[in-house]
Amino acid sequence: MSQDVTTGTSPAGLAQLNERSREIFRQIVESYLATGEPVGSRNLSRIIPMTLSPASVRNVMADLEQLGLIYAPHTSAGRLPTERGLRFFVDALMQVGDLGETDRRAIESQVAAAGSAKSVEAVLTEASALLSGLTRAAGVVLATKQNLRLKHIEFVRLEPERALAVLVSEDGNVENRIFTLPAGLPTSALIEASNFLNAHVRGRTLAEAKAELERALEESRAEVDQLTQKIIAAGLATWSGGERDERQLIVRGHANLLDDLHALEDLERVRLLLDDLETKRGVVDLLGRAEVADGVRIFIGSENKLFSLSGSSTIIAPYRDSSGRIIGIVGVIGPTRLNYARIIPMVDYTARVVGKVLGS
Repeated sequence: MSQDVTTGTSPAGLAQLNERSREIFRQIVESYLATGEPVGSRNLSRIIPMTLSPASVRNVMADLEQLGLIYAPHTSAGRLPTERGLRFFVDALMQVGDLGETDRRAIESQVAAAGSAKSVEAVLTEASALLSGLTRAAGVVLATKQNLRLKHIEFVRLEPERALAVLVSEDGNVENRIFTLPAGLPTSALIEASNFLNAHVRGRTLAEAKAELERALEESRAEVDQLTQKIIAAGLATWSGGERDERQLIVRGHANLLDDLHALEDLERVRLLLDDLETKRGVVDLLGRAEVADGVRIFIGSENKLFSLSGSSTIIAPYRDSSGRIIGIVGVIGPTRLNYARIIPMVDYTARVVGKVLGS
């Protein structure tokens, strides 16, 4: 299976590295991805498939460091890849593997089982947990709530000037919002507003319902009481308000991010990442960047401003509804030493399965 992988632009001139430099660089990166530890010239001279002295290896490492591909952490004699180096490795040297039949079956069966509950949230939560379990990183799913299709809306008075708007979607999700009522509103107006909304919103997404209600109100304005119109407008505003309410972020596997911590700065990196996930900063930007290209997107460290402080990598792919429109993303967030070759096809396939299950 081939993946349409969109990454960044390889740094100019790096493709001109000779075979010896590429092999040494590849070994440094692969050692880092496997252990997280720096590797020195003596060890490299023993593992590379060519005869080179440690001194010759050090010369090549100096050239790679000058190109910005590797660096020396602290006072270590070994080297680690930089973010730029990881990007070059992913773009130019890495071989993306195919997804094994066992992993395919696991993804298909678990996502399909969640889909049998007819709940969008169940499917997305399962996809996030599944990716976390398969990759030993944090699985993430971002959905646009506005794609939920509506089944019923009801208004319940709580106080003279406060009411609860209850929205039920076709997949069984129920959400409640409190909003302010116009002064002196009779209970009959709440009932009338509920009836009017339910006559026009069933089976529609929030965006479709809003457009339909605006049209219907224009046509029947004379027949709909002024106070009822205010309720309808207020009810709509509670559901189609700010961006925070239009995005649903599901993250599973936070604990995986605490594995293999090598130093205090690793712990600080994870703390910053968890803070970012809690506050959802930049989540809309993440979705937007997934929408600009088909297939898998890879962001390494500071390339993704959402997790730039924590220096994490993100591998994400969009999923689509039955009409082919992108409605969310699935993916993995973890340290920069993710197993990119294995995770890229996994994320790609999970996104396709989620789209298929939600679109059926």
